[in-house]
Amino acid sequence: MRNQILTRAECNALRGIAILGIVLHNYSHWLRGIVRENEYQFFQKNAEGLQYALGNPDQNLPLHLLSFFGHYGVPIFLFLSAYGLVLKYESTPELMSEQARMKGAWTFIRKHFLKLFKMMFVGFVAFTLVDAITPGSHHYRVVDIMAQLGMFNNVLPNPDGRIWPGPYWFFGLMLQLYIVYRLLLYRRHWGWIVGTIVVCTVIQLCCGPESEALNRVRYNFMGGMLPFGMGLLYARYVQIPPSKLYHVLTVLFVAGMIYTCGMDYLTWYLVPVLVVVFVISLVKILPAIVNSWLEWVGSISAAMFICHPIARKIFIPISHHGNVYGGFLLYILASIALAVVFKELLKKK
Repeated sequence: MRNQILTRAECNALRGIAILGIVLHNYSHWLRGIVRENEYQFFQKNAEGLQYALGNPDQNLPLHLLSFFGHYGVPIFLFLSAYGLVLKYESTPELMSEQARMKGAWTFIRKHFLKLFKMMFVGFVAFTLVDAITPGSHHYRVVDIMAQLGMFNNVLPNPDGRIWPGPYWFFGLMLQLYIVYRLLLYRRHWGWIVGTIVVCTVIQLCCGPESEALNRVRYNFMGGMLPFGMGLLYARYVQIPPSKLYHVLTVLFVAGMIYTCGMDYLTWYLVPVLVVVFVISLVKILPAIVNSWLEWVGSISAAMFICHPIARKIFIPISHHGNVYGGFLLYILASIALAVVFKELLKKK
């Protein structure tokens, strides 16, 4: 295995960028008149909407950009998760029988299920309490509640209508990827990773760009396999030049590629990889004081993820009633404050 391309501090800074993208996106894309993203499906009208917003900028331009691009924080997290799995579980030689290997796989899956469940359960209960006493509360069905607790709601029909709060689809996605990693990709030849990525991509390409079939596929591990597999490959094989000039040029070039590829259905599939390459080089050149702040945000990223839907449910009516940026700022402050509190709660679990 090659030398680590990312330090612990840089990984935390990347988590900070990822969670900020997700949190800001999950507020912006609910606002009226804001460009919508192409996350699970590709809608040409959304790409054209961004082009129009850039060509005719107004006071909502930051919200357009956050809405359209912010969800790419998810592939950053998937990359980091895979990267961390290799460093943690593959850094030493494996000396065990096939029986012990299978027992180890069950232990691994159980451990990571409980890890995800503890985070999800605390946030889900807190959210449902707030949701029940605020306008527009969701009507939960028993099967949806059980599917959320079991983190298998991604595989059920109509995931858009079943998963509430919406960001909690990520828990089911991560559980699936943990299972795929441990049963299929753990310590396997790089060809297994590439083959899995290819198969998952082909399945997506067989669906129409605006189809419900593509929507359902991308709610599950097949939609996240590319950045996840990239994390495995980077941790095992990739080396990055230390030159700051290299990273500056990468940031400039890849930023243009992210925009260009995001405008076409076929190249849209490459955007998660480009985003990961972009942010890796970005943290290599950002000033130390900025990275230090991003590291701190990254340190509360898990707590911020589970609690930001609560803050959104409370403050988004302010933006809907006309004070767009006032509600947005209160949402950000509340999400950070709640994350600090939730982090302490999670420590006690």
